[in-house]
Amino acid sequence: MSKPKYKHILLKLSGETLLPEGAKYGIGVNAADWIANEIKTVCDLGVSVAIVIGGGNIFRGGVAEAEGMNRVRADTMGMLATVINGLALQESLERRGIKERHLTAIEIATVAELFVPQVALNYWKEGNVLILTGGTGHPYFSTDTGASLRAVEIGADVIFKGTKVDGVYDSDPKKNPGAKRFDKLTFDEVLNRQLKVMDSTSISMCRDNNIPIVVFNIFEKGNLKRAAMGEEIGTVVYGHKSI
Repeated sequence: MSKPKYKHILLKLSGETLLPEGAKYGIGVNAADWIANEIKTVCDLGVSVAIVIGGGNIFRGGVAEAEGMNRVRADTMGMLATVINGLALQESLERRGIKERHLTAIEIATVAELFVPQVALNYWKEGNVLILTGGTGHPYFSTDTGASLRAVEIGADVIFKGTKVDGVYDSDPKKNPGAKRFDKLTFDEVLNRQLKVMDSTSISMCRDNNIPIVVFNIFEKGNLKRAAMGEEIGTVVYGHKSI
């Protein structure tokens, strides 16, 4: 059997990946279990996995701000929502016998451990899946930026963005049946065309640190393993070095 192409991956998930089927808000246990099963397939290959998840299935700071809430407080609530999602994933991983450590950028001692880069690295080297929540711990930054920052801090080979869509398109495929899906893009192309991959700060950080991003449908069985093996699925965003 061939070896995985990527041995240290950071999996970025939106909060929406945990939504119950047909719901606009909430956490679906089946969705969390699906993701945990997919993660187990790559753990069984010896791949190190870290997870950063958003909180949009529970609370959206941008929406609250538009309705008059203070931005700092709204963003703090959004960061706390990611911790709740992290606990749901933690439960699903534990029930599958997967070793994990939940670390958060916001100090909540009775819920999760405070994120410290060297501590996280030590846990990773011990074979734990890292659940990294709380975004960056600061308002005005998205969980996309948090994912890129954590990828740099722990030395991830790649960011896998697991979505409900099979890659990056030039327009919304749900609204435009003729939308074109890209197989490969450079970071500069993403920024220049303002494509909705991750926010511009996170894209720039990945470009500057040469961390490729692979965008794919996490809900197609086996896709996470295929991505880890380096198979051509979804869309790859890359920089100046060969991928």
